[in-house]
Amino acid sequence: MTQMTDCLKRIHIIQGEYRVVDDPDTVLATVLGSCVAACLRDAEAGVGGMNHFLLPGDLAASRNGEAERYGAHLMELLVNGLLKKGARRERLEGKLFGGARMMEGLSDIGAKNAEFAKRFLRNEGIRIVAENLGGARGRRVEYSPVSGRARQSLLSDQTAAPPPLPISIPKLATAGAVELF
Repeated sequence: MTQMTDCLKRIHIIQGEYRVVDDPDTVLATVLGSCVAACLRDAEAGVGGMNHFLLPGDLAASRNGEAERYGAHLMELLVNGLLKKGARRERLEGKLFGGARMMEGLSDIGAKNAEFAKRFLRNEGIRIVAENLGGARGRRVEYSPVSGRARQSLLSDQTAAPPPLPISIPKLATAGAVELF
């Protein structure tokens, strides 16, 4: 059995991208923090793909649904790309990765991304066959879209406290100034 790392072609998917392939020697790879990668395939058609999204927007945008546009757009592109290559919606299966909480004390965008991805696939009738979402560590994911085989490596612990707030220091006069201790 060929190792995923011994494949002939590796395509790196970065944030905001998706790719659909039908070549059994191709592996799609990405690195995720709070982002989510959806890996979808139709085993019968021998085609699959991956996307990598981070939902943009602030709290106000997420309340009225605008924050899901970017994720929804990439999910639609991935599904439509699979259908154009011969996949059938009712045969699609999905694997989800990512959605880590990367910064303590701030909004958990990773959880929002993960929930969006699960909800999207549920609403589209796409069966989720595996998921590894959440936690506090980033992931490196490799996915062979034709076989459906996926491999994940957790990155070192990256959860961090939010950066400290800037401290305002009054500007000192410099011309002729004397500083006494």
